[in-house]
Order: sequence, then structure tokens, then C-alpha cells
Amino acid sequence: MVSTLLTVLAICKLRRSLYLALLAVLAMPASNMAVAASCKGTIYLTFDTGSQSQAELIATTLRRHQIKATFFLANEKTVQTDYSLDMSWAPYWKKLAEDGHAFGSHTFDHVYVVGDLPDGRIAVKPQFGAQAGQTLQWTAQEYCQELRRVDQRFFAMTGKKLDPFWRAPGGKTTHNLLKAGQACAYQHVGWAPAGFSGDELSSEKFSNPMLLKRALNTLKDGDIFMAHMGIWSRKQAWAPENLEPLISGLEQKSFCFATLREHPAYQNLHQQKK
Repeated sequence: MVSTLLTVLAICKLRRSLYLALLAVLAMPASNMAVAASCKGTIYLTFDTGSQSQAELIATTLRRHQIKATFFLANEKTVQTDYSLDMSWAPYWKKLAEDGHAFGSHTFDHVYVVGDLPDGRIAVKPQFGAQAGQTLQWTAQEYCQELRRVDQRFFAMTGKKLDPFWRAPGGKTTHNLLKAGQACAYQHVGWAPAGFSGDELSSEKFSNPMLLKRALNTLKDGDIFMAHMGIWSRKQAWAPENLEPLISGLEQKSFCFATLREHPAYQNLHQQKK
């Protein structure tokens, strides 16, 4: 009798779940339903701060396609002669946050790792800030403070906290560096081999058409794609010529886009932080 009752309750619970799922689908806008039905894979677009020469282009392109991306923030010098985490950039970041994008730390002073030290500390070299160009010896706690400086500034500008992930400048990490990030609840995010945009490379050797073709031919479901919001050194900027065709080309291949909050490797962290 008890087992029969439990079976009936289980069936009722299953029917209720299916009913709620059906209601959610029916409540979804027709355009979203079409996208969900046709999606054959997900690409995770990510953008690191840089010269910010492409900042507005990136924001408007993402809005036009109604897709979300993830931004990794550092306080870098911009083409406007200010810095990307100055309060002058607050309206820009606040609008992106309101649009539903995700945000991670890229270290405040765009700090490159030099190597691990025998005593457990980390040799680092900031690109910006008061100690720019100097090789410093940091403890894990000091590195953690550097990651959190971005979070504090982002909250001051937007009223929102960063997501619990970070990206080391240049993507270079060491054992001690990863441990430092994990100790203060940040998980490092790299990118897929096919997800390297190449926007840092010489435009004479790696033209935009070449980079676009490579990305469209090799990106696959689950790949993290990385580009910058402007690079000083590249003569032929990547984003104006490649960003729109890349997104459109991937959409034509039935790829969808999501932030790292939805990525299988990071979504649990996001839920825990909430």
C-alpha cells in the first residue's frame, strides 16, 4: 500500500514538473523559442579590457544580436587618455551590467606573472599603476587583494559584484598563482585553442580574413572565445572587420551564445555566490 502511494506521488510530481516546463516554454517569446529549438551548440564569447578603442562597437554589436558575453576587467590605459576602470567609464560598465553580461577580474593593474618563488610567493610585474614595470614578490594574499580591487571598483561603478572567476593577463598562470586565486574563491578562465581571436598578432602576418576563417572553421560546442576591447599594437584592428561576421557566421551554423555563468565548469560557482 505504501509503495503504491509513493508511486502515485512520484507520477504526480513528474507530471507537475512537465506541466511547469511546458508553461515556461509557452511563456517564452516566439523568437527565443526559435533560437532554443535551432541551437546546436554554445559558444562563450569573452572580452578582456585593452585600449578600449572597440568598446562601443562590441557593446552595440552584442545588443543588436541580443547575445550575452563575459568581460574580464583591468584598469588599462585607453585611447581616451584615461583608464578603463576610472569612474568616467562607470556609465559604460553599468549599462553592460544591466544588459545581463557577466564580469570577472583581470587583475587591477594588469599584473603579469613572472614565476613561482621557492618560498611560495609569486614574482609578478604590473603593467600599470604606481609600480608599473617593476618585478614584485607577492604572497597569495597580496595577489588575492589585487583580484578583489577590481571587484571593489566594479561595485562602486555599477552597484554589482563581479562573478567568481578571473583571467590572468596573457593567460599565463603558475601553480602558486592558481592556488592564490582559488584561496580567495576565484576560478581561473582560459580559452579554447580555437577561441584565440589572434587580435594581438601582427596584422601583416595574420590578416583579419585569415583569423575569421580559422575561427569559423574550428570553433565547436562549448568553446570559450577570447578577444580584447582594443589592442594598441595591431595596425589592422580585429573587431571592426571581424566581430559582426564572426557572430553572424556562428549563428548561421546554429550556434547560440551564453555567459560563463552558464558554462558547465563555472555555473556552480555562480550559483554558490548568489
